[in-house]
Amino acid sequence: MAEKFPKMIKNLPEANVPLDGAKAYLSQGENHQVIFMEFEKDVELPEHSHEAQWEYVLNGMVDLWVDGIKKTYKKGDTFFVPKDVKHSGKIFAGYSSVAFFNQKDRYKKK
Repeated sequence: MAEKFPKMIKNLPEANVPLDGAKAYLSQGENHQVIFMEFEKDVELPEHSHEAQWEYVLNGMVDLWVDGIKKTYKKGDTFFVPKDVKHSGKIFAGYSSVAFFNQKDRYKKK
């Protein structure tokens, strides 16, 4: 997998993101998390919901279904998923992003 993040990000704790081919780094706040993610494989994201999420696409592409509406996001795009809204998607190999979760325990450290 090509290195997408600088050393200061890679020195953060790894996040336990249970998706095949995912690597993620966790910046933990008191009431939120920022996750730096990269994917080496295509991944189907099953339908789920959680607290609000805002994400910035650094590279690659993701197809996201939110409330039954499909949108495709690419490098430079952002998207927002409101709290408790069901969503699913397909993340394509080479995707990387920075995601803010308005939730302190969305992901655990590896």
